[in-house]
Amino acid sequence: MRRRRQRETGDMRVLRLWNQTDAGRAAPYLRSVLGSLREHWLEAQSKRRDRERLDRRPGRPDRRRMLTGEALDTDRKAAEEHFNDAVEELMRMDVYLVDPVQGVALIPFRKENDLAWYVFNAFDERGVSGWRYHSDPLEACRPLPGVKDQESGVEDQGSGARGQESAA
Repeated sequence: MRRRRQRETGDMRVLRLWNQTDAGRAAPYLRSVLGSLREHWLEAQSKRRDRERLDRRPGRPDRRRMLTGEALDTDRKAAEEHFNDAVEELMRMDVYLVDPVQGVALIPFRKENDLAWYVFNAFDERGVSGWRYHSDPLEACRPLPGVKDQESGVEDQGSGARGQESAA
């Protein structure tokens, strides 16, 4: 008789599913964390670019150039470490970074027995700017139900059936 393989339980993790109210309440904190993420990402990219420029300079590096390069590497590593710490903080809350520069993250929730994601945008005044099903393309962002359209003042009730979008 064959023995069944036992799965390692250390790799499995239960995903916290948010509701719209909690996602809205967390918006100021998420905006702060995403702002820090953006700053650290841009700082790391800036130091990386400065180091590449320094390395492309013609001639043999002198002592000053080598010390400048080491300082740039140290600063880049520190920025990357701060960035990684902030990403881990988001992941502990089950919020997942999509784009650090645009300030976009995804927050999981359940919609019609399917996994769906609130789209959090740090530059949107509401924070949660829309939602998407897990199977939707990453760029997809459906309007939130019950949110008034700022241009027309009409309240959007959202789509009841999966795959149907409200007419604009």
